[in-house]
Amino acid sequence: MLSEKSAATVRATLPAVGAALPAITERFYARLFAARPELPRDLFNRGNQAAGVQRQALAGSIAAFAVHLLDHPDERPDVMLGRIAHKHASLGITAEQYDVVHEHLFAAIVEVLGEAVTPEVAAAWDEVYWLMANALIAIEARLYAERGVAAGDVWREWAVEGRVEETADVATFLLRPADGAPAPGFRPGQYVSVQVELPDGARQIRQYSLSSAPGSATRSITVKRVRGEGGSPDGEVSLHLHARVQVGDRLRVSAPYGDLVLDDSGAPLLLASAGIGCTPMLSMLEHLADAGHRAPVTVVHGDRSPADHALREDHAALTAKLPDSAAHFWYERPGSGHPVCRTGLVDLSSVAVPSGTRAYLCGPLPFMRAVRTQLLDKGVAAADIHYEVFGPDLWLAHD
Repeated sequence: MLSEKSAATVRATLPAVGAALPAITERFYARLFAARPELPRDLFNRGNQAAGVQRQALAGSIAAFAVHLLDHPDERPDVMLGRIAHKHASLGITAEQYDVVHEHLFAAIVEVLGEAVTPEVAAAWDEVYWLMANALIAIEARLYAERGVAAGDVWREWAVEGRVEETADVATFLLRPADGAPAPGFRPGQYVSVQVELPDGARQIRQYSLSSAPGSATRSITVKRVRGEGGSPDGEVSLHLHARVQVGDRLRVSAPYGDLVLDDSGAPLLLASAGIGCTPMLSMLEHLADAGHRAPVTVVHGDRSPADHALREDHAALTAKLPDSAAHFWYERPGSGHPVCRTGLVDLSSVAVPSGTRAYLCGPLPFMRAVRTQLLDKGVAAADIHYEVFGPDLWLAHD
């Protein structure tokens, strides 16, 4: 994929560029937002920008793509690209926006690295950028075509038909297309983007997993109120949904996307979640129950307490509908009567994991890293472990 000449240059300069990526991405976003002030207001997550996690995710993806080109020149990292493309499609990203990113990213590279960016170095990294960008553009075009929409035209008005308070900080919103048309189909595990107008006029977007099965007449999103911790800001959109959105209101919702989708091929399954990461697992479980799934299903969940475990009764009841299933819930503050062996963090040492298991993980990154390590130790193939990150994918940034 990468030309021989550019590969040699990228290999020689990767340590320097990689070390400078945090500074490069910081300057990139500063330049981009100065030139296009509507982007931080109406497209980018302001909370993630304030916390710096979007910059980390961008740096991680660029570095991971460049390393993959060097280490596997005849392969494309489709898993990584697919995850990014699904997120972009849910936001309505179009091909023209890659030109804007290119302009400000390469200006930031020159600004940070200065004279080290010779014409040869610039050409090599330009080739890396467009290999990645053109691959994403092609995948996103396919995703739009599969939905039968023009590039970027993913938004519809949905009416709120119901609201259920699941816990003190979690609410489920039942949605139906406001125009009366059928709800678009989706695969268990996928998400939608929701855009709301905030008091300052910003139209912020967040992704929420669909927590109902594809066969439902309505669509459900289950939203945790995000409270800022350790100096991080409160979640603007989640607070708005909890405080202001009621039955009869309308929301702007995207078509469903997401690459953490259930492959119901008859293999044993393990669905592991923590916190609000249970939402895509509920959709998967309901689908499996509706489809009469017969293979073993192991359900694993970790939470602070039973009271914090959103959709806890549904989680247990849907698991019980499957003929060969087991649910294992761990709580840090379990209360009386909960097994001691299921107190604290998720520990799979006593959980049977059948041979050939396909695992699906969703939750905070430390949780998923820990569960993935335990699954690998139990013999689950790395290729059979799939994950979803809520927010910027920092897995790559930390690898």
